[in-house]
Amino acid sequence: MEAKFSSGAVSLITDLIEKAVSLSASDIHFEPTGNNIRVRYRIDGILQNGIHVHKSMQQQIISRIKVMADLDISEQRLPQDGKAFIKILNRDFDLRVSMLPTVHGEKAVIRILDRNSTTLPIESLGMLEKDMMLFKEIIGKPQGLVIVCGPTGCGKTTTLYAALEKINKDSINIITIEDPIEYQLPGINQIQVNNKTGLTFAKGLRGILRQDPDVIMVGEIRDRETAAISIQAAMTGHLVFSTLHTNDAASAAVRLIDMGIEPFLISSTLKCVISQRLVRRICTVCKGKGCRECNMSGFKGRIGVFELLKIDGPVKDCINNKSASQAIAKTAKMNIMADNADVLIKNNITSREEVLANIYLD
Repeated sequence: MEAKFSSGAVSLITDLIEKAVSLSASDIHFEPTGNNIRVRYRIDGILQNGIHVHKSMQQQIISRIKVMADLDISEQRLPQDGKAFIKILNRDFDLRVSMLPTVHGEKAVIRILDRNSTTLPIESLGMLEKDMMLFKEIIGKPQGLVIVCGPTGCGKTTTLYAALEKINKDSINIITIEDPIEYQLPGINQIQVNNKTGLTFAKGLRGILRQDPDVIMVGEIRDRETAAISIQAAMTGHLVFSTLHTNDAASAAVRLIDMGIEPFLISSTLKCVISQRLVRRICTVCKGKGCRECNMSGFKGRIGVFELLKIDGPVKDCINNKSASQAIAKTAKMNIMADNADVLIKNNITSREEVLANIYLD
């Protein structure tokens, strides 16, 4: 049965998405309360208030979002995930939709992905010059494992995409498996994980290895099977990129050992680990005071803060001895995240308050 909506709900959703695009927002939150629906936008990693919509429109709005994402409009008790496509101002956008039942009704979050977005040049990520030169050297090698770690939303995928763009050329076969595919990369074969059909990271990775790849990107190492196949691929002549959820670079090897991977396999394949966070850039128009350009926040855009751990002889010994992350960090000769943050503060790219709010500096 075809669902019907008032023009108000349809046009409202479209207007809110257009507003989000104009603000460069990554997400729109529709949050039901006792009296209304609060709409908030996530801009440069921070949620900012939008409008409040009267409670009487709640069901129309939620149903409209569900239909856009091809979700079950009758299901209100379980979480649902879907996706949609929309064209705004002659630009194509993918929408990732998440529904969650709450005490006041279903909460919806729409993530906005610009199909026409281009990846950042690797040089503009924000790494210190020394780390950037080392990273370029490592990703220029024909094999090994490169891991980028950090919490959700810290820009790991952006760093991996920049690395892939840097080495992409007609003479090599690059294949990725991702969840989700955030941006489409010309000349690169990208696979979307689909757990409903059984296409997991591990199963997709096994299929990739039969496709004569040179470079492989695994969106995330979540379990022992994916970790084991990734390391085996790195041992057999492939350059493998992936991500882990750890707090710092030194913890990556410990996490892989905890997954059940033998230390000698890690030390012989892992080439470097990058840990990163994102901080907001000071608005170049108002220099942080707040203006129309930065939505009165004083900040516009974000930049990465990095630390890079090279897996050399002494670090390999630590891994083989199952040393704690603190021992690995102490052994490694590297610029820690605090060093990178200090440079950004001194150059007036970000503020000390912004660094302290987003980065734990021990």
